[in-house]
Amino acid sequence: MNDVAQIAQRLDELEKRFAVAERERDEYRALYLATMERCRKLELGLLASKSEHLSEGGAQLSLDVLSMVLGDRQRAELDAALAAAAAEQEVKAHTRRPPTGRKPLPEHLPRVEIEVLPPEVQAKGLDAFERIGEETCETLERRPASLVVARVIRPKFVLRDRVRDAETQVFVAEPLDLPIPRGLAGPGMLADTIVKRWQDHLPLHRLEDVYARDGLELARSTMCGWHAALADLVKPLVSAMREDAFAQPYLCTDATGVLVQQKERCRTGHFWVLVAPGRHVLFEFTRDHSSDAVDDVLAGYQGYLVADAHVVYDHLYVTGEVVEVNCWAHARRYFFKALGSDPERAKAALSLIGALFRIERTLADSPRKKKESIRDKRSRPIVDAFFSWCDAEAGAVLDDTPISDGIRYARNQKVGLSRFLDDGRLPIHNNMSELALRREAVGRKNWLFVGSDDGGAVNALFTSLLASCRLCDVEPWAYLRDIFCLLPHWPEHRLLELAPFSWKKTRAAPDVQKRLEQNRFRALTLDARG
Repeated sequence: MNDVAQIAQRLDELEKRFAVAERERDEYRALYLATMERCRKLELGLLASKSEHLSEGGAQLSLDVLSMVLGDRQRAELDAALAAAAAEQEVKAHTRRPPTGRKPLPEHLPRVEIEVLPPEVQAKGLDAFERIGEETCETLERRPASLVVARVIRPKFVLRDRVRDAETQVFVAEPLDLPIPRGLAGPGMLADTIVKRWQDHLPLHRLEDVYARDGLELARSTMCGWHAALADLVKPLVSAMREDAFAQPYLCTDATGVLVQQKERCRTGHFWVLVAPGRHVLFEFTRDHSSDAVDDVLAGYQGYLVADAHVVYDHLYVTGEVVEVNCWAHARRYFFKALGSDPERAKAALSLIGALFRIERTLADSPRKKKESIRDKRSRPIVDAFFSWCDAEAGAVLDDTPISDGIRYARNQKVGLSRFLDDGRLPIHNNMSELALRREAVGRKNWLFVGSDDGGAVNALFTSLLASCRLCDVEPWAYLRDIFCLLPHWPEHRLLELAPFSWKKTRAAPDVQKRLEQNRFRALTLDARG
């Protein structure tokens, strides 16, 4: 009897091991097929969509699967939270306005009238006809860009009826102020080169061609010299913006690499972005991507830091002065990568994460207390269910597979991912810094590398101003032109008033308008818009 029992026990163990082997075989086969399909697309030059969007059919969560890991109470809370999240997506019916046709051309553009007469009127003359009306239409045309040379004349005077000698006093006006003393370019021209270089992402050799088509031979070395000189002018302003950003309750950060030119072989530097939502977007350049670089970029900061889970940030969280907040979009990305190899588990995770994002979309403009209340009521049960699911599935997935990477990442960052539940000011994701950093990624495809570390620092200064202009809906060329007029004589304690965040209010001030109107070079750049 003992032998029979042992054989039965052995058979039961073998059946369990066989079931596990079958499951692992199926998962490895799915991974193999997914890898082969990816290789086939790479050979054909096909790139998959980067959109992390799950179809409605795929987003339906299987409660039968979750019921194995959730208790009755937790499942009931999850059902209510998912239903509330789905309900928030309903859009009220509305009446679509009829199409209005072609939009009218802007009123500030100059108009030139062209009158076209019928051939009969041209033949017999206007005196033979009576004008009873007219038909009009507007056509948009473009003129070449306008460059103008300001020839500044400063007459010299002496008093009449005086004998002139070596000591005779000569009266002559002081030179007009320029952003670069004794420079060749005025504020509008300097602003144009900066906007073209770092807003439109034109490398310097293309800028040479652009100005050459307008009849101006302008060397790239000259423009580099201008920008280096202007960097010294705007650096105190960007420093004031940085100080204000560090006083905010949280910052979002991310980094990307860039090639730095060297004689034999380019090396890699890094651009970092710091976003103080609604106020500033700041860029920094460092030689490497390390803990020391993080210390330089975030020196003196205390507060919440929304960042990815890279180890270079870990030492900041030791003292508690900087509090880690992790990004659910990063966590979601792992499970999107697992859709091809383990679709059932990936869809289960993505459905829960998608419900969190749907709730957040309804809270975009809500005050802090309301966010905290709704997050506690609706988001917390979903977060708890997600991590319960991760704990249950962690032991069942194969090591070093996309789904195991996603589950491990989420479990390791549980505290940081859950932190948004307790403070309504915190975002659920770090997308705003990733979107801001895309500016450098797009530019990198055009100019390929920066010429030196100093060139990277100049890039970061002006990109900070341009990115902040976009954040605050400020037109960048006119903004740069005007601050170049003001900065040379602007009080140091009022520098923050010139930041894009404050610019609309500052520009409307009577004393600022008076200063700008008195700048003779700026007056040459004004069109109908000012």
